Amino acid sequence: MAVQPVYNCFHEVLNKPTKTIDNINGQIAQLAKDLIDTLSSISTGVGLAGNQIGAEKSILLIDVSQIDEYKNSKPILMINPEILEFSDETIEMQEGCLSVPDFYEQVVRAKNIKVRYWDLKEKEHIEDMDEYIARVAQHEIDHLNGVLFYQRLTPLKKTLAKNKLNKIKKGVILPDYPYVLPDGKLINT
Repeated sequence: MAVQPVYNCFHEVLNKPTKTIDNINGQIAQLAKDLIDTLSSISTGVGLAGNQIGAEKSILLIDVSQIDEYKNSKPILMINPEILEFSDETIEMQEGCLSVPDFYEQVVRAKNIKVRYWDLKEKEHIEDMDEYIARVAQHEIDHLNGVLFYQRLTPLKKTLAKNKLNKIKKGVILPDYPYVLPDGKLINT
């Protein structure tokens, strides 16, 4: 099992776009396994992007199977995902993030999306996603683009969140899983 620490939202690896994966090889397969092992070790997570575990690669994992209405769903591993279409209809819903511990806020996102990605066998997929799965995919693809969910808040909500985000940045608020602070220091909680 290769559980990796999750990086703090203010670490530089999360604030820039990831690199496209040109060759799906053993290194990428290991990174996929690390994403699976790490996400399965954290009870509150439903998605994890490569850069959240320090890899500057365009890969993410969605696993919502611990939610009752999705308990029969299989994890979705996406390599080089790209949103091709966003619906005009939006939904506002509370979001959180493993890289932003103990912070939740309402975020408006498209209700439905169409996504293109590749799997570990280099097979291309184009899928329509809706509701909660679409939200998780948008959140994780944002990570790959160097965007964090709190950056999508209204100016007023950003102002109100500033104090809590500063505590997260300074490491005053920590999660209960291994975590890398903005300065690179590893915290094993």
